[in-house]
Amino acid sequence: MPLEPATITDPDDPRVADFRDLKAGDRRPGTERGTGPVIVEGVPAVQRLLASPYRVRAVLGVPGRVAAFDLPEGVAAYEADKWVLSEVIGFRLTRAVLASADRRPPADLDALLAGPDPAAPRRLAVLEALNDAENLGSIARSAVALGIDGLLLDPRCADPLYRRSVRVSMGHVLALPFAVLREWPGGLDRLHEAGYLTVALTPADDAVDLAEVDPRAHPRTAVLLGAEGPGLTPEAQRAARVRARIPMRAGVDSLGVAAAAAVAFATLR
Repeated sequence: MPLEPATITDPDDPRVADFRDLKAGDRRPGTERGTGPVIVEGVPAVQRLLASPYRVRAVLGVPGRVAAFDLPEGVAAYEADKWVLSEVIGFRLTRAVLASADRRPPADLDALLAGPDPAAPRRLAVLEALNDAENLGSIARSAVALGIDGLLLDPRCADPLYRRSVRVSMGHVLALPFAVLREWPGGLDRLHEAGYLTVALTPADDAVDLAEVDPRAHPRTAVLLGAEGPGLTPEAQRAARVRARIPMRAGVDSLGVAAAAAVAFATLR
């Protein structure tokens, strides 16, 4: 039988502390970046959370929503009317339900590069200084849809488990392993040693057409993407094996990073 949710009537109830004042940012005052629970919004995303390796802590929603989930034993379940819910989280929630989960540490880099089968084709996305959480979430959603096996982040990237990233990804980021390349861009040599062709996306005229990079000839490929606006740094482009551009109509110099990522993932599939 599904667990009967407890009713929350006081916005200051300590049982829903995971969800309090979510508009404040990606971390509580006095805490380090990338700490605290993972917050997931919306029924489809919470369902993906329940199917992920993340341990769910609590679920909170409007009456009727929480009881519909088949929650594992030990997961706290709460419901509140929309006004109390809004007071708890700090804004009007249109997705009717939220969940919190324990964080998982980044993946071991060597294990992520090798994958479950070191002989199998492998594709990764490598992000440099991508500090917009919503762009990161959009890239993660495209990555899962288009067969990317993991994310590698430089030290300046946004937290992929921040609430806005998880929301924009529709929870798909929870199925995507990620690791951090602490040395940048020198850490790209780790990919080359593991047999990856690194492809840096740039709109530069002297870059090769992305369609010329044959994924059949390169079963292990890593696509490098830079932040919206500045793009990849010259240092990152020099460290990559190939610089590639997406051909576009005259008068359009570039795509947004999330759109460019989706095009690249599909082209190199």
